[in-house]
Amino acid sequence: MKLPSKVVICEVGLRDGLQNEPKILNVSEKLKLAEGLIEAGFKVIELGSFMNPKAVPQMADTDELFRLIGNFEGVELRALVANKKGVERAIDCGCKKIKLNVSASKQHNLANINKTPGETVAGFAENVDLALKNGLEVSGSISMPFGSPWEGLIPIDDVEEIVEAYIGVGIKEISLSDAAGVATPKQVYDMCCSMQKKYPHVKWWLHFHNTRGMAMANILAAMEAGITNFDTALGGTGGCPFVPGAAGNISSEDVVHMMDEMGIATGIDLLKLIELSRNLLALLGHAGDSYIQKAGRSKDLYK
Repeated sequence: MKLPSKVVICEVGLRDGLQNEPKILNVSEKLKLAEGLIEAGFKVIELGSFMNPKAVPQMADTDELFRLIGNFEGVELRALVANKKGVERAIDCGCKKIKLNVSASKQHNLANINKTPGETVAGFAENVDLALKNGLEVSGSISMPFGSPWEGLIPIDDVEEIVEAYIGVGIKEISLSDAAGVATPKQVYDMCCSMQKKYPHVKWWLHFHNTRGMAMANILAAMEAGITNFDTALGGTGGCPFVPGAAGNISSEDVVHMMDEMGIATGIDLLKLIELSRNLLALLGHAGDSYIQKAGRSKDLYK
């Protein structure tokens, strides 16, 4: 197997993990969790999103969270935005990195905003310009590039159209997000190889949901294709309101455990991570989708 010596893991539990939870954490609980993640070794954390508070009340205090946490040397704190208002909120509260998102589904986009995904991204130009003029970094995300409930499999040409639209507005860091949880390892390997060959100057991230139990295999396939940046969420929290039966993100502690066992460096303290995950699930009041929470580390079996 051709695997990297190290990977970068972005913790998205504070955003993607919490945005659909019925229990809304307060800003103090979020701050304690974020500081714990930094202490555990995470260098990239998605703190929240700047969405309409009425639509996503779980993220209503993202502005306050950014103001309270401030800046940490060597740690990237990012947030998801949807429009110009979101960019303005990010600027006002001191956020230094934002992420824009579009669905790879043409049917989904046309039905909701009467634009193709490529046209939607082209419309992000104003947001990108505003962010860059105010010193913010900008990345992009493509949701459901591996398949959607509307079309089924998404042709790679459609995904490339979105990538080129992102590049056209000045974005060269892009996440492929399997929100539908339909990706398979061969599909992931083939797409990652193709994207890196065609767009070698793009920084790629992979974001997998574990709806059908294939997220870990998909991460392994992505690593074999040369990808080293991955999103994960504490306890396997999260989901997608638009996808029937959607499960949460791949568990952070499961991924870090796999990397540790294979000798791939993450810079993350697994024991601290397990404790953080356990504390979050206790706050939420339900079990997560984490094998390590259920069984512990493999080395815990060894005497």
